[in-house]
Amino acid sequence: MKTIDLKKQFKYLYQPSAKKVEALQVPKLQFVMIDGAIEKGQAPGTSPGFAEATQALYSLSYTLKFMLKKRTTNAIDYPVMALEGLWWVEDGFFDITVKDNWFYTLMIMKPEVITKELFEEAREQVRKKKEDSPMLPKLRLDSFEEGLCVQVMHIGPYATEPATIDRMREFMSENGLHDNVGPNGGKHHEVYISDPRKAAPEKMKTVLRHPVVKI
Repeated sequence: MKTIDLKKQFKYLYQPSAKKVEALQVPKLQFVMIDGAIEKGQAPGTSPGFAEATQALYSLSYTLKFMLKKRTTNAIDYPVMALEGLWWVEDGFFDITVKDNWFYTLMIMKPEVITKELFEEAREQVRKKKEDSPMLPKLRLDSFEEGLCVQVMHIGPYATEPATIDRMREFMSENGLHDNVGPNGGKHHEVYISDPRKAAPEKMKTVLRHPVVKI
């Protein structure tokens, strides 16, 4: 059985330093994605749509993994990667304390061996098991190239992210970079290394990544 070690290959994207902010080029990668928005009066942790989207994304991701692993010929094993979220607002102002105007794209990276045909086959398998989840038709297999970014590992609860983002922006200022998140169309990117249902808040690990442009 062939093994594709995505975690080793892309360690620099999923296990960056928590002490050192860095700039890097993020290559074109393949993801299963789903778009959505937080409902009024809700937050990511309480949003029914967010929970359903996450469940659909993981259901299809694990179905794909085991489809390839259990093939009688050319079997391939690879890890299900971390959940990621691109976050933005459409009113021009992203406030981490006001969550019910947030839009999102949730995604999980996939190796290039995953084709559109395999993706659709997996979706059909999940559909039969989940009795036509309304989120399944919204899933898509697509590529995403983030380009020049600044990133760091955030340790702690999501509520303390602003302090880490301040560190990122200080690094940008010192290195002739401009934060492209906001009206320019860039999106705040989080990679959820820790499961918030299991990890102590003060120990949670989340990669924070912002697209930047050189000044």
